[in-house]
Amino acid sequence: MNYRLDFDAILHGEYGAMLIRGLKLTLFLTVEAWILAVIVGTALAVLRLGGGRVIEKCVQAYVAYHQSVPMLVQILLWYFGISSILPEPAQSWMNAHNCEFLFSVIAIGLCMAAYISEDLRSGLRAVPYGQQEASRSLGLSYLKTLRHVVLPQAVRVATPALINHSVLLFKNTSLAMAIGCAELSYATREIENHTFRTFESYLIATVVYLLISLLIMATGAVTAGKYRIKGR
Repeated sequence: MNYRLDFDAILHGEYGAMLIRGLKLTLFLTVEAWILAVIVGTALAVLRLGGGRVIEKCVQAYVAYHQSVPMLVQILLWYFGISSILPEPAQSWMNAHNCEFLFSVIAIGLCMAAYISEDLRSGLRAVPYGQQEASRSLGLSYLKTLRHVVLPQAVRVATPALINHSVLLFKNTSLAMAIGCAELSYATREIENHTFRTFESYLIATVVYLLISLLIMATGAVTAGKYRIKGR
């Protein structure tokens, strides 16, 4: 018996709405985890640059752990492990406020912060040290030198790597389905289980992931070209 494709059964009605909700949650998860990753990653890179030997070793240990342990294991650790040792009021609050989404944001954001910190550290090392000395001689404090002189250049140098890891972060949001976070991959699996339209369901999800990944890369390429340091 010939198999007939039927995309209308998935794209319309209840299942279409389920896909839209899953896509929205994926985008929210991506944005919030990315913001957390950038904040923590920047702090780690700066601490590793200007901190003492003990701080540097702590940052190295953080990066080594998050780059060595699979992200799925980290998500499961946060959801099943960390949550179990929280105080009872905290557990009740998390359960009432979509703990699957919250723990996914934390786990993915902290994991990708390790990669972003390494990207920024490479960018920081590419900025000539003489610029820091010149800024300090003009009266700028260490923090103002980082903020106005060093970090803007480091981000420009690290932009290609940051774009790649932003795409990786977006794709890794699909791992959140392992703890029941109803993002796009979870919604796709649920639709496939109800409709038995395996090919159509996963083809639609594949196209959506591909288009958004290409959009992130294109946006990053335009941004990198616009703010590229001349001579590099």
